[in-house]
Amino acid sequence: MKPRLYIFAKAPRLGRVKTRLAADIGHVHARRIYRAMTAKVLREMQDPRWQTILYVTPDQYTNESFGGLWPDSLPRLAQPGGDLTPRSARLFTHKGPTIIIGTDIPAMQRRHIADGFKALKHNEAVIGPATDGGFWLLGLNAPARPGLFPGIRWSHQQTCKDMCAAINGDIRFCRA
Repeated sequence: MKPRLYIFAKAPRLGRVKTRLAADIGHVHARRIYRAMTAKVLREMQDPRWQTILYVTPDQYTNESFGGLWPDSLPRLAQPGGDLTPRSARLFTHKGPTIIIGTDIPAMQRRHIADGFKALKHNEAVIGPATDGGFWLLGLNAPARPGLFPGIRWSHQQTCKDMCAAINGDIRFCRA
């Protein structure tokens, strides 16, 4: 069984992506930046060593390509509603090494994913801590234990600390 890499992706709809950034630069420029970051991440993260799956929202766009932004070759899975707790928990239900990332870390490289999967051979979890208190990569030797994700304060200064405390096991940290 190949390791799985899930990439959280939002349909690049005007006024629906990078909304905090759009407050400063406008929705057109914010969408342009989002599309550029997404394109780079999707190009960089495909590798025959793992299965790359696009995890999309809203679900009615699972069959769209947005002018080739979402490659037709990538399998897609629709994200359920709710916050990141059910959306993340769903991805860690199958057995085997699983990593999740977003589309807004353009400096991320294929080697970061490869290093993450390598770390999962000897560790329960791998996490890429972000400077804002969140994380840019989370990997587990799935399936995750029940109750791992409730209680995580998403999009918060303590998100990474909350996740590490919830894992409460052997964690390897990735550096960008």
